[in-house]
Amino acid sequence: MLAEIITIGDEILIGQIVDTNSVWMATALNEIGVKVKQISSISDEAQHIINALDEAQRRADIILITGGLGPTKDDITKQTLSKYFGMPLRIDEPTLAHVKQFFEKLNRPMIDVNIKQAEVPEGCTVIMNKNGTAPCMWFENNGKIIVSMPGVPFEMKYLMEDEIIPRIKQRFKLPILIHQNILVAGLGESFLAEQIADLEEALPSYIKLAYLPKLGQVRLRLSATGDNEATLLAEVMLHTRKIVERIEKYVVITEDLPFEKAILNLMEKHGLTLSVAESCTGGYISHLFTQHSGSSAVFQGGGVTYANELKQRLLNVKEKTLATYGAVSEQTAKEMALGAIANFKTDYAVAVTGIAGPNGGTKEKPVGTVWIAVANKQDLKAKLYNFASKRVQNIERSAMAALMMLFLQLKQDLNVKH
Repeated sequence: MLAEIITIGDEILIGQIVDTNSVWMATALNEIGVKVKQISSISDEAQHIINALDEAQRRADIILITGGLGPTKDDITKQTLSKYFGMPLRIDEPTLAHVKQFFEKLNRPMIDVNIKQAEVPEGCTVIMNKNGTAPCMWFENNGKIIVSMPGVPFEMKYLMEDEIIPRIKQRFKLPILIHQNILVAGLGESFLAEQIADLEEALPSYIKLAYLPKLGQVRLRLSATGDNEATLLAEVMLHTRKIVERIEKYVVITEDLPFEKAILNLMEKHGLTLSVAESCTGGYISHLFTQHSGSSAVFQGGGVTYANELKQRLLNVKEKTLATYGAVSEQTAKEMALGAIANFKTDYAVAVTGIAGPNGGTKEKPVGTVWIAVANKQDLKAKLYNFASKRVQNIERSAMAALMMLFLQLKQDLNVKH
């Protein structure tokens, strides 16, 4: 079963917004065994939309469209679909009632363009958009399904989860698709591939291995398709165990979770708390943890101590240490981590101090020089890293290196096995 995703909007093509809709939809479709053949972003031009629809129907069975359903003149998707399918527009009364209720709730008057939101092509199936005013429209044409949804991400997601995916699953006999993830950190993609080359070569044709690299980590994904779910799952888990045994010391988790979430889960399982002492990362590590619901069970907070005065006041870093060794040093990183443990009263702490750049480097300590320390109440480790000259990359690399150091310490302390 093949699908194609089309996003409509000039704002995507000029880089004003990022097309997150396609990524989300592709993931959701893949999970139910629908393969995405192509993703296209096109402009708000009628002929461009028509051409894209013609081409998509030659390639795919399901075409999902987002965008261009707003009330303004530049949103022409609905009118173009009306013309394309030869279906005159009509007022859909349930949608009109929903739009009226929407504006009454906001205590705002309705104007003509708002009423037009209730217009739909005559022959489509209207799917109510509970989170907005633009309805979702489902068309069937020569055995193909074309669905037009609003481009607002949270409206699209609810429609996909509550309406579109269930309808697709009911309509088509889809293959069984199983994914198994292995998150690996501290080993580069090429070295990882070399380590497991023979295991990858031994995979049957219906199990594929994908490498999904990210800063400081690689996510391995085993994907299998077949007819017998139990047999397929057993076989995928067998190959997963073989890979994990081969690269055990680099494996973080065998679930589809971000690195920092895996750390939070591990620490919560063992009743451990964490604080941070950040300088060059400017709160980025804190953000990685706190973006996850429930993080407060582990993450207590910390300090963004950019200035030396704050390093002294909040983290007990000695003035002599700063004067003798500098803010970017092993000694300062260690004192920051110990200060976080003492003052924030947590089981573990991570400290980062460095030169993110592009300015501020010296011959002895060039841009990209970063010291990271990890501490608990019995142990303290620090490590020097030398990254590049790009500020954003240095911040991200520092954060990933800090997560890796913390994870390795936890793995050692808790004797973690996969």
